[in-house]
Amino acid sequence: MVVTVRDEARATALNAQAGGGVRAIAFDGAGPSAELAAALEQADALLVSVPPGDDGDPVLDRCADMLVGAGRVRDIVYLSTLGVYGDHDGGWVNESSDCRATERRSLRRVEAERGWSALGSRLGACVSILRLAGIYGPGRSAFETLRNGNARVVDKPGQVFNRVHVEDIAQAIKAAFERRAGGLFNVADDLPSPPGDPILFAAGLLGMKPPPVVPFELARQSMSPMALSFYSACRRVRNDRLKALLAVQLRHPNYRDGLASILRGS
Repeated sequence: MVVTVRDEARATALNAQAGGGVRAIAFDGAGPSAELAAALEQADALLVSVPPGDDGDPVLDRCADMLVGAGRVRDIVYLSTLGVYGDHDGGWVNESSDCRATERRSLRRVEAERGWSALGSRLGACVSILRLAGIYGPGRSAFETLRNGNARVVDKPGQVFNRVHVEDIAQAIKAAFERRAGGLFNVADDLPSPPGDPILFAAGLLGMKPPPVVPFELARQSMSPMALSFYSACRRVRNDRLKALLAVQLRHPNYRDGLASILRGS
């Protein structure tokens, strides 16, 4: 199996740690090296997690013709985002719902999804697009935010988010390759909930005093443009296709189960 990273130093470090059968190759988006080109020409399956940039999707732009020329790829799993749905005023969405994204970052994702679907048609490959919710897991959760003193409970009435544990993302990827159903899949938990709820729950598990509640209009003054973009859209996301077609049973169907599991393992 071949994986890509952004620079040579990271590739060297991973190759020193990796066991047999896994090889890391650097890809900075400017163009594949001879080593990566050779690997792509032999590939029969692709898992793509590289995000599109201002100039488009670097993998599609630099590697699509090479992949078509080789003609070996039969399965593609592309990791996208729920951000493509944009704002639905808190309503429920599924994979057939309109993509109402207005942020440039999310619009680029919509174009990338179309590009990978088109490449799949050229290759005669099965393309599964996994639209991921907000990712959390060990080392990346409300616990770290609380422990480093950066936690705050932002109050924006009516605002909810879906989340997904990394273990459930791994389940979805595995199932997408094995079942070859193809199409769009929302990879999200069963409990869309206000942004501050995981912080409050995690604080309770740790026996810590919860941080103060901060009104959104005040909190937004110190938010990054990316953070603000998340608060500009509100929707509740269904995951029925994930369960029905990929037969994924979520190990962490809500943030409570997920956080409790992280704490038990830490």
